[in-house]
Amino acid sequence: MSPVYSFSIEEDDLENDAVNMENTNNFESNSYLVDNLRVNARCAIAIDGETNQILFAQNAFEIVPMASTTKIMTALIAINYGDLDREVVISKNAASIRGSKVGYSAGESIKMKELIFGLMFKSGNDAAIAIAEDIGGSVEGFAKIMNDFANSLGIMCSNYESPHGLDSQKHYSSAYDLAILTSKAMKNELFREICGSKTIAKETYGFTRDYQNINKILWKIPNANGVKTGYTGQAGKCLVTSVNHEGRDIIIVVLNCTDRWNQTEKIYNHVCSKYIFKNDSTKNLVESMGMIKLASVLDESDFAYGFKENEKIEIEVFSPIGDVHKGDTLGKLSLYDENTEVTKTNFKACKDLSKECFEEIIS
Repeated sequence: MSPVYSFSIEEDDLENDAVNMENTNNFESNSYLVDNLRVNARCAIAIDGETNQILFAQNAFEIVPMASTTKIMTALIAINYGDLDREVVISKNAASIRGSKVGYSAGESIKMKELIFGLMFKSGNDAAIAIAEDIGGSVEGFAKIMNDFANSLGIMCSNYESPHGLDSQKHYSSAYDLAILTSKAMKNELFREICGSKTIAKETYGFTRDYQNINKILWKIPNANGVKTGYTGQAGKCLVTSVNHEGRDIIIVVLNCTDRWNQTEKIYNHVCSKYIFKNDSTKNLVESMGMIKLASVLDESDFAYGFKENEKIEIEVFSPIGDVHKGDTLGKLSLYDENTEVTKTNFKACKDLSKECFEEIIS
C-alpha cells in the first residue's frame, strides 16, 4: 500500500511565490541580536560551524516547517548508510511525486551517488523518495531512520515524516537544529563536495545527466560552499548557507524569508564585521591572563571562538578533591557577552600532580 502524503508544491527556483509571513516580526526571547540587527525572516541564526557558538539568533528555537532543507538530513543519511555505487531503480511512487524534481522516469536505474547530487542540486523530490525507499524500505521506514539519526546527533527538537519536506503537520524543525545539523554535515567530505559545487558534468562520475545547482547563494557570496534551499506554502522561502570565512564555516539559516539571498548576505556581512575569529590554546590564554604557574601544567588544547567588542574571557579553576592526573579537567574558560555565557571550554592537566602541589600553584 502506497504511503499517504500531505502535498504542497515546491519550486525552489521561483522567487515570486506567495509566502505566509504571519508573525514574521514577532521577535521572541530566543534571540541573540548582534547590535540589534533584525532581518526580514521569521527565524534566523548564524553559528560558527567549528564550535557551534551562536553568533546571531532571531526566533532560532521556534518550531516551524522547514521545506526542502529537510534534504540535508536525507543526503547525510544516504552518504552514511547508502551504497553509493548501488543502482537504484526509480519507482512509480518516486517518479510521480509532485513538486520540484530531477525528472527521473519510473524504471530508470540511477546510482545512489547520483541521486544525492540530484537531491541537493535540483532539490529533487523524486531523488528523495528513491533514496528513502532504497535505504528505509519505505518513506515511513526512512523517516524513522531520520528521527533516530537526528537523536544520535543531539538534535532533539525536530521531527521528520518525509525525506523531501513537503508540508506535513508533524514535520518540523528549528533554525538552531538546522544549523547544528549542517555544521555536522559539513564535516563530511562528500557532503561538502556536493553542496558546494555549482555544476557537475555527467562524465565526472559516470552519471546519466549533467547537473547545475539551483542554490544561487553559491554565486552571490564569495567563498559560499553550500548548502540548501527550500520552499513550501507553509514554510515560506528557506535557505541554509555555509560560507568559509578565515578557514572556518559560518552556518546561516533563514526560514520563512521572502528575501532569503539578501538577508543571508546581510547576516553574514554583519557577523564578519563584528567578530574576530580566533583559535588559541587554553594554555596560552591562561598564561595571558597572568596565571603563569597554572599555565605551566596545562596541555595544548585548542579553544576556537568568535570574539567581539565588549566581550570578555573569564577563568574558573576547580578545587581539587585529590591528586591530579594527566588529562584531568582543572577548570574552564568562558566567553561572556555582558552576563551571558556565549561559549566555553575546559582546560586540562598535562601531567600528574599531587593535590598539595596543585593547591600551591593556584594559591
